[in-house]
Amino acid sequence: MKTDIKTINYIAALAKLKFEGEEAEKFAKEFDQILEHFENLASVDLTNIDIYQFENKESVLRDDVLLQVENKEELFRNAKDFEEGYILIPKVIE
Repeated sequence: MKTDIKTINYIAALAKLKFEGEEAEKFAKEFDQILEHFENLASVDLTNIDIYQFENKESVLRDDVLLQVENKEELFRNAKDFEEGYILIPKVIE
């Protein structure tokens, strides 16, 4: 499947991105490679594979640990903007 620039620009618009000419062409090629990889995966014979072999495996998660932070300035040093102990983030829903 050949992905054209129009399709790339449509997908970019859905993600609220904009690409210039060369950049859109680069993404079109990369997108084609990704789709080709999925086509290769679809052609693999899985008839003798048990798809439920990992169904009952328990997930290993780390415990949540509550930490008291003494230096709030150090905590927020990488935050773009904060107010009254909260990190302010830009609005993402229109």
